[in-house]
Amino acid sequence: MSASNPRLLYFGARLPARSETFVYREVFELRKRGWQVLVASVHTPERGLGSVKLDRLADEVICIYGSGWGRLFRDAATTCFASPRASLKVLRRAVLDAVTGRSVPLSKRPKLILHAIAALALEQRCRDQIVDHVHAHMSHVPTGIAMYWALFRGITFSFTGHAADLFRDQSLLPAKVRRAAFVACISHWHQRFYQRLTPDVDSARLPVVRCGVDVPPPRHQEIHDDGRPFRVLGVGRLVEKKGFEILVRALGALRDRQVPVVCRIIGDGPDFPVLNELARSLELGEVLQFLGARSNQEVKEEMQNCDLFVLPCRRAESGDRDGIPVVLMEAMAASVPVISGDIETIRELVQHDRTGWMVEPDNVQQLGAAIELLLGDNARRERLSKAGREFVQQEFSLPQNVSRLATAFRAGLAAHDTSRAPARSSEVKA
Repeated sequence: MSASNPRLLYFGARLPARSETFVYREVFELRKRGWQVLVASVHTPERGLGSVKLDRLADEVICIYGSGWGRLFRDAATTCFASPRASLKVLRRAVLDAVTGRSVPLSKRPKLILHAIAALALEQRCRDQIVDHVHAHMSHVPTGIAMYWALFRGITFSFTGHAADLFRDQSLLPAKVRRAAFVACISHWHQRFYQRLTPDVDSARLPVVRCGVDVPPPRHQEIHDDGRPFRVLGVGRLVEKKGFEILVRALGALRDRQVPVVCRIIGDGPDFPVLNELARSLELGEVLQFLGARSNQEVKEEMQNCDLFVLPCRRAESGDRDGIPVVLMEAMAASVPVISGDIETIRELVQHDRTGWMVEPDNVQQLGAAIELLLGDNARRERLSKAGREFVQQEFSLPQNVSRLATAFRAGLAAHDTSRAPARSSEVKA
């Protein structure tokens, strides 16, 4: 391994994906800095994202489950025959994890064996590639496969946990944290979460690495005095935790108070029929538009043309909730004032009446009042948008956080090289 140019495998649940821009941004930024980065995806890559660059990335992705179960098992069997000792080591570990893993529900224990089989299939598909370290985004399936593949190869692994992968499914999570070279924490809240989960893990192995965003030049703030309705924008998956139901109801209340506002919501998801019916019942046809999924470039263009960005996040009944929504960072980076639901993790980004505005989750009246307040106060909106952009540039910019990530990669690799015997190949191939 070259100390200045380590070779990585980046592993995502679906890479690239419209809703996970932060993963491919890290890949592109690392490559820009001279890192060799292979890419793998649990599921079939998403295409039609409005970018030739992303289509090319999708073309080179090593796909695991998306290539079919028959090929998965054939490739795993090929690896077993080629490297029986290393394969047995992986399968034995997975079986022990399934049997002894106290954090693993009974219904999920067979999946650990499947993750090990997937790791063996991954080895067959990149057997000629030299990799020094594997990094996964999402702490469940991608990290499980990455962990077992790293064991096969005798290399290090790390991961970044986010939201649903941590809050709804913590299968084998303590073991993953302990075995990882490091865990990239997207917030200080996440860092404390891992520390409570595994108090024996050195805090140096839990660095805070934000999901970085690009910060464009400051947007000129126009004084709203042309008589047109104020323009509100919401972007996100149409799922319970994003709080779009609260926004739709607040728009109904604002319309009833004759507040001149129109809203566009970008995104798709399972809650669209319910939200659309709610908007119809509230007679919001002239107030609200659902635009469906849009490319990242189209989202940026919408942000440039809105007066206020609203994402009233809340905790879903399942326990799922947001980490720090990247789209909030993007809006703030674009000099757009934001309103968000007051979720603990989001407070690290949106500081009330400093870098944005927070409202109590599920509180329709408070959200409507906040929208009306900010739309009626040009000076406050300008102050919040300026402070929000500056804060994102200081703490959440892509270059800064990829630098933090690169430091963590090098530290993990250095610790591994120091602690192990020099003959790697004899451990990997039996």
